[in-house]
Amino acid sequence: MHHIMIPADKARRCADAIRMISAEAVERANSGHPGLPMGAADCAVALWGNFLEFNPEDPRWPNRDRFILSAGHGSMLLYSLLHLFGFDLPMEEIKNFRQWGSKTPGHPEFGHTVGVEVTTGPLGQGFANGVGMGIASRMAAERFNTTDFKPINHFIYTLLGDGCLQEGISYEAAALAGHLKLGNLIYIYDSNSITIEGKTDLAWSEDVEGRFIASGWHVQKIDGHDNDQIVAAIAAAKSETGKPSIIIATTHIAYGSPAKQDSSGAHGSPLGKDEIAATRANLGWDAAPFEVPQDVHDTCQLRVEELKQRYAAWQRGCASWHAANPEKSKLWDQMWHKHLPANLTDELLSVIAGKDGATRSLSGTVLQKVAELIPSVVGGSADLSPSNNSDIKGAASVQAGSFAGRNLHFGIREHAMGAIINGMALYGCFIPYGATFLVFSDYCRPSIRLSALMGAQSIYIFTHDSFFVGEDGPTHQPVEHVASLRLIPGLQVIRPADGVETALAWQAALQYNGPTALILTRQKLPVIARAASFSASDVLKGGYVVSSPDGTPDAVIMASGSEVHVAAEAAATLVLQGIKIRVVSVPCLETFLAQPAEYRNQVLPAGIRRIAFEAGRSASWGCLIGCDGLFIGIEHFGASAPDKILAEQFGFTTPQVAEKIATFLK
Repeated sequence: MHHIMIPADKARRCADAIRMISAEAVERANSGHPGLPMGAADCAVALWGNFLEFNPEDPRWPNRDRFILSAGHGSMLLYSLLHLFGFDLPMEEIKNFRQWGSKTPGHPEFGHTVGVEVTTGPLGQGFANGVGMGIASRMAAERFNTTDFKPINHFIYTLLGDGCLQEGISYEAAALAGHLKLGNLIYIYDSNSITIEGKTDLAWSEDVEGRFIASGWHVQKIDGHDNDQIVAAIAAAKSETGKPSIIIATTHIAYGSPAKQDSSGAHGSPLGKDEIAATRANLGWDAAPFEVPQDVHDTCQLRVEELKQRYAAWQRGCASWHAANPEKSKLWDQMWHKHLPANLTDELLSVIAGKDGATRSLSGTVLQKVAELIPSVVGGSADLSPSNNSDIKGAASVQAGSFAGRNLHFGIREHAMGAIINGMALYGCFIPYGATFLVFSDYCRPSIRLSALMGAQSIYIFTHDSFFVGEDGPTHQPVEHVASLRLIPGLQVIRPADGVETALAWQAALQYNGPTALILTRQKLPVIARAASFSASDVLKGGYVVSSPDGTPDAVIMASGSEVHVAAEAAATLVLQGIKIRVVSVPCLETFLAQPAEYRNQVLPAGIRRIAFEAGRSASWGCLIGCDGLFIGIEHFGASAPDKILAEQFGFTTPQVAEKIATFLK
């Protein structure tokens, strides 16, 4: 089906509509960023009007081109495009830009506004999310495309600004994209040389073209207001399949505004009533505020009708493909719907029955079964897979020209790793994981936070979870990290105590509609001896009774991970002193706190003194132990020494813990 390009004069009219709608919406809100939408409008119209493949009536169509606005502060650009090209975003929502309850928040939010692929705003994140989507697309194409029909053959487009490239995450992600030769990435760099403080040369003078050439990208430089140049550059980028492409489009921020064009004043402030009037006159714009002229509507609608025909052709081809390829068709349904086996619990428990060991090692064992059962699961490590136990055995590595594998190699790039797996999770088809040491969760924390905000099913494998790392010393010994990760709303933080809890932690991650952090030990742990009444489903409640004395206990000790077996041993010791202790394992504090009060009160009876025990800081336990409870943990950095020496020095041996409890209960 041959596409007729939008003539330059009609493209300019559409771009001016975006400029005015954006400026008026920001003015009405008295808040926002008019400069980027006004400056990038020509590039956006050339892309959406001529190249971007989508169907506004099926916004989650698997083979749509993805469009990411990495420079998320310019959100009115995206909202204007969605409105003009037929998505369910009426003008009333545009008028309510940045207001309570509107579908047009200050920065685009995935799941909140139709057509928004990822939540953007923290600069550079969208750049790296796009790399994740590019990887996922290549991996999906490898699994499903045949010589007769290619159900996956789309592109990932990203619009970014100076700030995205100044953030370090873009370096990390660009280097990996170049290494993998992701020719399905086409990035448009809105290069207007303006940031909040003024011109970019205040703090930036690098050769962006040289940086991307060195990273293995195809680079073009154009005038970002010349429709013919933009169209030609995107077409050339599409034809360059062996490298990711970046188009450096020189633009004027707040293009068309007589007084604000090329000024930092247009970055994050309304133009002002008088300047909007002057801009109208300068652009020759006579439509009423928030009015889309008929000719602009017709131009955009014509494109949408053409796209719907292309969509219908894909649907027909896909139906034939499903019929002709039953095995691939079955895999398609399994992966895009992320099916989990009904007997998942039994399957995962079967591989670790009776096994002791470090939970990082036990997790690696469980991961092999997960990978066998669930083809959507893929992932890798930031160069630590032998330590993280994060490789899928028998599966190939994903490399340039070879995307059939399941093991990803992120290099030492934790921040980009987090954003890349977020992009993969939001792409669909895959349940991705990324692994590193827990102490380096700091390096990917902004990406973790965004995965929680978006509800992306990203799984973070964090090993070497405490000062028990030992000789590597305080730089590698996390003490505050579990507590700080628990502060992120919507992040499921699970610290399992043995193989049973590790298997069920994986199940919880696979069932959760959001991100999970698996917190795993370096050191070996014994199998926890549980009460006869124990049920595996109890672990999935986030906390449960491991053992309890006859009658009313004198205290309850709650612990997670490597401290559970020490708590149980201390309780056994204290029985000899006539002190009765109930032991409770809390692998996931958030899940336990979300249980009905009735269950929580069964586990933690009212009026019984409470103790929490964890090789980390106390901050997250206060709501359970109260003002008169005891916390046994560590409120300082670690030290370099063998783990057993550190346990003695920091008061974590069984006799020391028992003594602290006995003293507390006197």
